[in-house]
This record gives sequence, C-alpha cells and structure tokens, in this order.
Amino acid sequence: MEKPLVQIKEMDVAYQKQVVLTNVSLSINNLDFIGIIGPNGGGKTTLVKVILGLLKPLKGTLEYAIERSDIGYLPQVNQVDEQFPITVREVIASGLEHGIKVGRSYGTAEKYRIDTVLEKVGLKTLQSRSIGELSGGEFQRTMLARAIISTPQLLVLDEPDTHVDNRFEMELYRLLKELNENMTILLVTHDIGTISPYIKSIACVNRNLHYHSSNEISEEQLKVYNCPIEIITHGTVPHRVMKEHNH
Repeated sequence: MEKPLVQIKEMDVAYQKQVVLTNVSLSINNLDFIGIIGPNGGGKTTLVKVILGLLKPLKGTLEYAIERSDIGYLPQVNQVDEQFPITVREVIASGLEHGIKVGRSYGTAEKYRIDTVLEKVGLKTLQSRSIGELSGGEFQRTMLARAIISTPQLLVLDEPDTHVDNRFEMELYRLLKELNENMTILLVTHDIGTISPYIKSIACVNRNLHYHSSNEISEEQLKVYNCPIEIITHGTVPHRVMKEHNH
C-alpha cells in the first residue's frame, strides 16, 4: 500500500500558548482533494501551519513521504508592498524551484512554464503589470500561479476565494479539479456547498478533526462531527453557511 504523503497521528497543537487542536489524526494520500471546514477559531489555519512545518505539535507524530519543497501554499491573506517594483510575471517566476532574481533572463524551459501558468490563471495580458496595480482577485490569481509553477505534489490553499471575483471563483475550482489529476490538494473553505462537486472528501475541524470520506455531508453528520455549519440550498446549487458559534 502506498504511503501517505503526510501522516498525522494523535496530535495536539497549541497556538500562542492556547491548545487549539486535540488528538488530531489525518492521512493525506496521493491525489486526495480534501475540503477542510469548520468554524472560525476551530483550528483550520493552525492545522495548515503544522502541515507546512510552521508550527510544531505539542504531542503526536507528523510524518512526510515528500520533501517540504514539494508542498505549494496559497495563504489566506497576502500582504504586499504596492510600491515594490515587481511585475506579475516576476512574482510567478519566483515560485520556481530555485527562484528567479528580479531582472534576470529566463531559459527556454522556464519561459514555457511561466507562460503556461499565466495562461491557466488568465493573467497573460497582465503579466507586465506591477503587483501594486492589481485588484484583489488578480493578486490572488498571481499568488496561485506562483504556488503551482513548481508543480508541487501537495497544494495547500487557505480560503483561496477570499479576494477572488465571482467569475474567476468557478474558474478557480475547475482549475483545481484539473490540477488534482496530477496533484494532491488540501483546501480550507467556508463554502463547502459550492466546492462539493470538485472535492473528494471532507475534514471537519473544530478542536478535534473528523474525516468524512465523501464530498456529500448532511446536517446530522455535521452535528455528530461537532461542526456547526448550516446547509442552505439555493436552486440546484447547495451552500453551507456558518452558524453563530461561541467558544
């Protein structure tokens, strides 16, 4: 049996001296597409930071069958100096394995990879624009392109649709489904209803973690998992919206 790319067993994690995750176990296998859901403050982003190696668990084990450099990451919020003189193309190029220095020339293979990713995320016509001139959605597309240009084995996204326009949102999910043919994806989201056709399984995180092996989940199952989310349907597309949750 193939070894999981990332294996978490009975893990406790504290953030700023407060225990956030307790007795968490999760196997992330090759070509998984896992949607991570849960209330604000439930530990979703903390789990991501542990997987990325940015936080160390208090107890439990965390094992990798891949190199850390094989993990691509798109954070929830990106801070950027709008005055920094760097273009969309240069930002994306900086995600290559060994990075690209601003102003240097690219080899043929590098140019092809950059051009291909620019086309995928719909930024071909904006490649020479300064990042300080981008909209929130355009900037998020740029950072997604940077995260995937090195073709990581595992792509981790923390609410990637936060600053994305509605038109690109569905294009984003279709692109992620396409990427999932060759790449494992871990996606933190509040909108499990919209992405349910694209993901393969669900992990409910609210201090503990409950893994659900299907992309369909009922309100009763959410209650059992202690994941306070309400399922609301609009027409043929279901949406799940967070209930009020007090800690």
